[in-house]
Amino acid sequence: MAASESPIRVGVVGVGRGRTFMNAASLGFRLVAVCDTWEEKLRSEAARWGVEAYTDFDRFLEHDMDAVVLANYFHEHAPLAVKALQAGKHVMSECAACHTPAEGVALARAFEAAGDRIYMFAENYPFMAYNQELRRLYRSGDFGELRYGEAEYVHPDPARVKNQRSCGVNHWRNWVPWGIYYCTHALGPIMHITDTRPVRVNGFSIPPDPEDETETMTARVSDSAGILMCRLDNGAMAKILQGSLRGHGNYTRLHCRRGLLESTRHGGTGRVRVWREAWEKPEGVPVETVYTPDFPHHHREATAAGHGGGDYFTLYEFAQAIRSGRQPWMDVYRGLDMSLAGILAWRSALADGAPVAIPDFRREDERRQHEHDHLTPNPLAPAEHRLPSSILGAITPTPAGLAQARRDWAEVGYHGV
Repeated sequence: MAASESPIRVGVVGVGRGRTFMNAASLGFRLVAVCDTWEEKLRSEAARWGVEAYTDFDRFLEHDMDAVVLANYFHEHAPLAVKALQAGKHVMSECAACHTPAEGVALARAFEAAGDRIYMFAENYPFMAYNQELRRLYRSGDFGELRYGEAEYVHPDPARVKNQRSCGVNHWRNWVPWGIYYCTHALGPIMHITDTRPVRVNGFSIPPDPEDETETMTARVSDSAGILMCRLDNGAMAKILQGSLRGHGNYTRLHCRRGLLESTRHGGTGRVRVWREAWEKPEGVPVETVYTPDFPHHHREATAAGHGGGDYFTLYEFAQAIRSGRQPWMDVYRGLDMSLAGILAWRSALADGAPVAIPDFRREDERRQHEHDHLTPNPLAPAEHRLPSSILGAITPTPAGLAQARRDWAEVGYHGV
């Protein structure tokens, strides 16, 4: 931040994940307020930073601040983003941007009505060093247009970790079909690298494994993993895999017209592999190159941040957008593109992979077709809006799994239902 620039006064919603965004003074942010319904933790964080604490979001928005960071639960971002934009605040929202198409319609309209307010979608995986390098290579034009891509976000955990990350039977992690809904960590990099958007999706879901204790000894009622087959707006295809399968890792692969660009699966994480066919490569250029890229800038700050540097760069891009008055690449519409891909892939999975068109909420005529679509797997939603959380239909935790979950919750101080 230049010495002459005043700090951007920011309030953070969510004192769990939100702690990542509270210490951003080096980027020109000054934390002024925090908001959560978890009162004990809220008071602790507010005292730590010397800021105001709020349990009521409407009162929080009355605080004198420029921007709001939404790091609350996965399925609760859009309604708060709408309110914040209507209150004249800049917004950075964690994923997902919306949980239903109707929420997405409301968000797009609120953004457009908010004039010069910035909306940043805080999808962080595109900003890992290898994904930024793949973007640089792709945007050079040397490899031509994407024809087929793959991206993966595979994240297994032991039952205890899963339970303590999702305290309460109705915690979103226990019912969201996250192998499909939580698609932005894999789809986001492909979109960011190639500047494409998904226009059609086929979704496929892998049901829970009754022999896997990392699933049976939890309160989860959703499927293990999911695959999205996306048709992109340039005609290419992209396969997106997420879920709780064995073999933790993230991966991006781009088959382009004149070569292959990918992150490596083996021999160390964070490396990039470039392949050119011998019969068409430039003279003096090797067929294969493998190397470890660096961040394009701010190496020290990014390496100290979470999610492979992604947490630094989302805040960096947000600050740059606010100060310049220009929307970031990861704007509201791209956040909606990514989020809708998962929402509608779940509809496809429930129809055994039938193709579903992904609307473009930049267009009001397409928004009107979805403004009353409130379908969700949320068990607390009205029955007429409720979808199953598994392709098997309604499932319940085993008595042993629920008992184990409650023991694990108690270890971290949660004694609710």
